[in-house]
Amino acid sequence: MINKPVIEKIKNKEKNFTWVSINNLDEKAALYLKKNYKFHHLDIEDCFSKEVQRPKIDEYDEYLFIILNVPVKQGKRKLINSLELNIFIGQNFVITVHKDLPLLKDLFAKCKKNKKTKEEYMGLGSGYFLYMIIDDLFEDGFPLLDDLYKQLNELEIDVFEVDYSRDRLKDILLLKKDIINFRRIIMPQRAIIAQLEHKNKKFLPEKLDVYFDDIVDKIEKIWNNLENLQELAVSLQETNESIISHNTNNVIKILTIFSVIMLPLTFITGFYGMNINNLPLAQHPLSLPVITGILVAIAVIMVSYFRYRRWL
Repeated sequence: MINKPVIEKIKNKEKNFTWVSINNLDEKAALYLKKNYKFHHLDIEDCFSKEVQRPKIDEYDEYLFIILNVPVKQGKRKLINSLELNIFIGQNFVITVHKDLPLLKDLFAKCKKNKKTKEEYMGLGSGYFLYMIIDDLFEDGFPLLDDLYKQLNELEIDVFEVDYSRDRLKDILLLKKDIINFRRIIMPQRAIIAQLEHKNKKFLPEKLDVYFDDIVDKIEKIWNNLENLQELAVSLQETNESIISHNTNNVIKILTIFSVIMLPLTFITGFYGMNINNLPLAQHPLSLPVITGILVAIAVIMVSYFRYRRWL
């Protein structure tokens, strides 16, 4: 199903500041941008790209063009993937271009319906509004981290169960995939957000430096947690493999002992199963109980020996 493009606007008349939200850019929306703003054609082409673009900041005299990647859970398995967010910011406008980014859709609806929310986000100009959006985007990363920690703890409990029999390797690998994707999304954006402090002060006044510093701190916390998660996931995978290997070795040991016990018994039964005359005790009236007793004695002796050597 292809979602229809949506162009929506919210205007703060007191600050002469407009937020334009474009969801699912198409030719009509691109024409709107070209007609109303003097954006570089390469920036608009970046917005059209089907592949997720790398995070970056392009600085021009009249605006900044920013590309960010946002971690979100998608698909039936709710795995972490990246959604692209393109931002044009000028003196009195911010334009966000995205493809069904849940946070921005919800935020736009709240600002449209709630005057207090609108004033909170749009009451201090475009620079502060940019900070609020980016802050919310990375703040949403912490619930994702909490989910990953929860998954890790559940897997850890399963792996260390006394009667552990289920191999959780697939679940552990899916968790590691989420961690790797999350790290791939966050890593390049640490430098991008830090660059915002040094960009055109016409759009981002110096008093906002401390706010963007706060976002950088949040990104570093997310990154440190992801490194910790990665180490724990690797340790859990190694533990899982060790337990599975240990259980397999125990099974093989039991089967080997069983095979060793059966070897002499099989030899004796095979020996007396030969279709020839004059076998020892073959004609004796008590041959069956005698041979049976010998087989039982051999089995008992071997089991006792294995228990003595603590192999059982």
